[in-house]
Amino acid sequence: MSTRLLVSVVDDDESVRESLPDLLREFGYAAQAFSSAEAFLASEYVGKTGCLILDIAMPGMTGPELQRELIRLRYQIPVVFITAHGDESTRPRMIGQGAVECLSKPFSDEALLRALNAAFGAG
Repeated sequence: MSTRLLVSVVDDDESVRESLPDLLREFGYAAQAFSSAEAFLASEYVGKTGCLILDIAMPGMTGPELQRELIRLRYQIPVVFITAHGDESTRPRMIGQGAVECLSKPFSDEALLRALNAAFGAG
């Protein structure tokens, strides 16, 4: 049996941390959820993560700050940003900073699957 690709979710919203991993598993991925960027960085999953679904606005370290820290640490993890607070400038700005995609909450299952396919090179 092949190992499923790991998608890590970092979001301070508990409902997202509870629901998104279930959806990711339905898509066929392994999933881990973290309540903060700091918790993700302290975990054993940083080097195992194939894609990171990352909230932009979180207490403490923000999503973009975590993305920059991962780059500084030489991790090349594709990032799909999610946000409930974005405007029309948010998506192009996040993609310009290296994100694969930036989805506004609530987003469709199909939009997330397209972003994951792009992150893993299948889209």
